[in-house]
Formats: sequence, structure tokens, C-alpha cells
Amino acid sequence: MRSFSKILLPVDFSERSVGAARYVRLLAERSQAEAILLHVAVPAPFQLGPMEMASMPIPDLYRSQMELFQKDLDGLRESELGGIRTRTVVLEGDPAARIVEFAHREEAGLIVMPTHGYGPFRRFILGSNTAKVLHDADCPVWTGIHIADAPPKAIELRNILCAVDLGPQSLPALAWADWLRQLFSARLSVLHVTAAVPPSENEEAQRASLRWAAEKELRRVAEAAGGLPAGVGDFSVEAGEPAQAICSAAARHKADVLVIGRGSAAGVFGRLRTNAYAIIRQSPCPVVSV
Repeated sequence: MRSFSKILLPVDFSERSVGAARYVRLLAERSQAEAILLHVAVPAPFQLGPMEMASMPIPDLYRSQMELFQKDLDGLRESELGGIRTRTVVLEGDPAARIVEFAHREEAGLIVMPTHGYGPFRRFILGSNTAKVLHDADCPVWTGIHIADAPPKAIELRNILCAVDLGPQSLPALAWADWLRQLFSARLSVLHVTAAVPPSENEEAQRASLRWAAEKELRRVAEAAGGLPAGVGDFSVEAGEPAQAICSAAARHKADVLVIGRGSAAGVFGRLRTNAYAIIRQSPCPVVSV
């Protein structure tokens, strides 16, 4: 995989934006990429109360609001992204649609954005804008619930877990994970989760057969990607519910980032696409959906 030249950071001015900016800084410094801070404003008349609309002409309100957004973007850039190449952009419209359009037009190599969740239910919530971007973006998307906690500025990526479903998107996911491994001199582990085997007299034989077939396909996928990356720490197959098994493995490996392919749906093995949102919601670390 080639290094990307632009990282897009959609900003909503919440604490989540600060956390996401710290990951952007880490990635931009290592890859020498340009960071683009983007805020998409909902059209002014739909944000304002009747008193505000009555007290100031709409053009003046619009100009004042857009200037405030630009000032806030500049403040975030100075506080979190000083010293790296950055750009700030303010657009208007539907946030998810404009983010995807802008990323495509700019040929961004990565979008970094948090999910949306608060309180005891935060692990079960995926914000609508994040979900739409994940569905429509044609570049990898880096996201995670915990980004809301604003990680420390000294972030390290030492352990990377790549979960593959053995469908077509497994090759790009594996290549992306290996590129990230090289960028940070990290340890890379690869995981595939097969379907759970129902209890029966032949349960062990069925489980062994599934594992053998999955391992064979996993090695074929790795070879098609240029061979098993030299930095892979282990190459494993587990059985169970995909989201739960993958997130448990991420915790067990103490993964600093989890890489998955979000586009696969075809074939006997492919199941990650239908489980991508659950993986993102439950993961103990950031998830890169390739």
C-alpha cells in the first residue's frame, strides 16, 4: 500500500473532535500527510431561534456564524495540530453527504472521526453521520467510541490486529494493516472468525474441518497480497460470533488499533460487512474500516 497524502478530520467542536485530532496528529506526523479540518454547518435558518432570526438579517447571521466556525477550527488547529501541514474548511449542507463528497474530491487517504455515544449506552450507539460516512466513503475510515475520552497526546501504536473475513476486501485490509505496521514498527496479528459449530457427535470434527478450510483460505489470501507480512505476530482462526470474538481478541492482544474490511459480503467466508458496526461499537480500541 502507498502512503496517503491527506487525512480528513470532520469536526463538530465537541470533546470527541479533540480526541480524533490527536490521532490525526500521530498519523500525519508519521506519514507526512496534510491534515484537513472540515466543519459542515447545517443551513443557518434551521439552527436559529425565532428571536435570533428577527433581530438580524439572514445574510449577516450566516456570515457571522460561518466566521465563528472558521475561528473555532483555527483554534483547534493551533491547540492540537501545530507544526504539521493543515488546512481548515467550512462547508454547508448535510454533514455526512458533504464529508463523503469532500473526501472523494480531495482524494483523501483516510477519514478520522469518532462515533457518537454517551453514558451507559455509549457502546451500543453509532451516530448517524458516522454510519453514513462508513457506508458511502471510498477511503478507509478511522473511528472509535473511546475517542470521546480525548486520548493523551503521547499516543503509541504498538499492537495492530487485522480481522479478515476472507472475502475480496480482505486483501486491502491486510495491506493497510501491514503498511500501518511498517509505519509504526508495530506488531501485527491476523484473525479470522468462523461460524460457531452447533453441539453434535461430530462437533470436534466439524470444528477442525472449518478451521482447516479457513486457514487454507487465509493463507491463499495472504499469498495473493504478496505473502504473509514479515511483521505478523500470529495468524489465527477462532469460532464464534464475529463482533464478540474479534473485540475479545483485540482486548487479549492489547491492540492499539483494529483493522477490518467493511466492503466484503460475498463468498462462503465473508461476514464482516454485516458485523462492521457492531465491531466498531464494541471495540476496545480504534477501528480502521478499509
